[in-house]
Amino acid sequence: MDVWKYELYGFSFECNINGFLQQASDEFERVMVGVQSYLRIRRHSHDIGFSIFETAADRKDFLEDLWDRIQVLCLKGWKADSVPRPHLSFEAQLVAGKAFTLPPIHCPLPSTISSFHSAIATEREKHDALLKYPRRLQRLNIFSSDKVENMQPIDRFVVEEYLLDVLLFFNGCRKECAAYLVGLPVPFRYEYLMAETIFSQLLSLPQAPFKSMYYTLVIIDLCKALPGAFPAVVAGAVRALFEKIVDLDMECRTRLILWFSHHLANFQYIWPWEEWAYVKDLPKWAPQRVFVQEVLEREIRLSYWDKIKQSIENAPALEGLLPPKTGSCFKYSAESEQESGEGRKLSLELNSMVKGRKPAHEIISWIEDNVVPAHGIKFTNEVVIQNLLDIGSKSFTHLITVLERYGQVISRLCSDESMQVLVIDEVSSYWKNNTQMTAIAIDRMMGYRLISNLAIVSWVFSDVNVSQFHLSDRSWEILGNAINKTYNRIFDLRKEIQSLEKDIFLALEATVKAQNEYESAESKLDIIDGQSVHAEKPGRLKRLKAYADKVREEETSLRDSLEAKEALLIRALEESKALFISLYKCFRNVLMERLPSLSPDGEWPNLRGGHTVGMAVDSEEPPKMDVDRENGNSNSLLDVDGTANAYNIGEQEQWCLTTLGHVKAISRQYAKEIWPHIEVLDAEVFNEEIHPLFRKAAYDGLCRSIIES
Repeated sequence: MDVWKYELYGFSFECNINGFLQQASDEFERVMVGVQSYLRIRRHSHDIGFSIFETAADRKDFLEDLWDRIQVLCLKGWKADSVPRPHLSFEAQLVAGKAFTLPPIHCPLPSTISSFHSAIATEREKHDALLKYPRRLQRLNIFSSDKVENMQPIDRFVVEEYLLDVLLFFNGCRKECAAYLVGLPVPFRYEYLMAETIFSQLLSLPQAPFKSMYYTLVIIDLCKALPGAFPAVVAGAVRALFEKIVDLDMECRTRLILWFSHHLANFQYIWPWEEWAYVKDLPKWAPQRVFVQEVLEREIRLSYWDKIKQSIENAPALEGLLPPKTGSCFKYSAESEQESGEGRKLSLELNSMVKGRKPAHEIISWIEDNVVPAHGIKFTNEVVIQNLLDIGSKSFTHLITVLERYGQVISRLCSDESMQVLVIDEVSSYWKNNTQMTAIAIDRMMGYRLISNLAIVSWVFSDVNVSQFHLSDRSWEILGNAINKTYNRIFDLRKEIQSLEKDIFLALEATVKAQNEYESAESKLDIIDGQSVHAEKPGRLKRLKAYADKVREEETSLRDSLEAKEALLIRALEESKALFISLYKCFRNVLMERLPSLSPDGEWPNLRGGHTVGMAVDSEEPPKMDVDRENGNSNSLLDVDGTANAYNIGEQEQWCLTTLGHVKAISRQYAKEIWPHIEVLDAEVFNEEIHPLFRKAAYDGLCRSIIES
């Protein structure tokens, strides 16, 4: 921990330091020299695992940047316009006031690490510490210097602190939050800084401080509160991030897609799409083209196909990036080529049985006695899954009803992992034109335990899907849902176990109390006619005994529930372990086949070596707050002479970059669940034969040192 951080915070907010300099200039100079000396020998802190951009330069960390700002503040006489000065009315009293001596601050000595402490345990503790202790926001420098407001470096820091405090204290109160954000007591404009601060939090890694929806709603309210300024600033931020999308972390790219599509949904899907029409001419694996494609697909989820097509009528070239309008693809429909085939006949018969509400066991008997012997399990699987999906295709409720009523049929067909993969294949085939329904159907099937997470991993890493890793987020969304559901099961079980343990503790107290009351009442005796009899009435004794038995039964029931939940947790943890081992093995297999080999002298391949994508040419006009671009046209991907500049990263290199980016994102997001299995992963996956780029991506996500390993 940096011991000088408290001094730096104090100096950064000193609003009238001149009086202090007059009274204790020597002491102040000593502290300044001490801070400077410390920063010279201090180890630079920059964690690439939490960097928003993949190619982030070795820039200053928070403390170094703050110290530079303080030094500039010192040169300008310690005057910060962003700090209110209510003390000026009492300056004479403050100067003449009595000085107090503060007690010394003693920092605890760093704990010594035992020589028996393994390297893995040390790295895991380091990762846990990074997540446990608050990290300073890494602010995005989205806008170029000619776009941002002209203010002192320290003023930027102070205003940023104001903005972060408002976001913190008004979390959950979007209207009040937006009102305070636009009304900060500073004498200059700060819309660009406000946008950078909010986007910095939205894209913060490993996770945003608050839910993404909070930032979405705040940005919407700010656009409505400052209609003449902030919408243009947000548009400028989107354009700037779009131009840097090639280097954006995969997790941040996904968040940006989700936020942008939701943001447009609240403003009638209005966007100057003609600015980005050029992406249609880029290679299909170019990140900017994929970004536009995914945003349009997400918009269709929030609206409908015709509405989104209408929103891009000024950029007709982008219509080619829209998914097909038709939703389902039923193989055995009346219009299909298989109308007169055997599959069509079986489909009609099965459809009649389902609509006739035949119970699941009758359909299972029909399948096992008539269909499987004549047509084989694979064909049977295809017919049954296609028909059940078609019956449940009308709505989400229909799908749930079909899965609940006939889940036993699916479960009987896919008793092992290979058959479950065939089921997922049929789901993907039926909903091949609807990414959302594909993800929902597979997620619900996993929820009903009709398919396993291992089957989903096997399907995602099939040859057909692997070839699409860099072209679409479809497979990544399904894989992410499977990991999330596995993780959520563990999280929910742990929460339920904690609740049960608390209930058992209370039940145990109630049992002891009830038993003591009963025994106390039973032990009270009176002497009547020379004989000992119970002092309490028989009715009360009976009630006390019944209550004691009842609370004892409740305690026993809770203990049984706890035992069952603990067994489920052990099973869930084993499933999680198997999932991550299988996942990393699949990553290793596909990456080892496609990653370029090391050079003869051991140098790592440069996957971005051919990257020559042009960035937007900044105009030389003075910065405008109300209008970001007057002509509304983007010159991104244009050379100085105006000629188009192609995306020059090859398809295989882009596939590798995308896949490695997801390895890093998954490792970072689920590091807490991965670390308990790191020794097994080291032995089975991260061995000496592994490609260093794969190792680096995984280790960066886990905040793990490559050198020590």
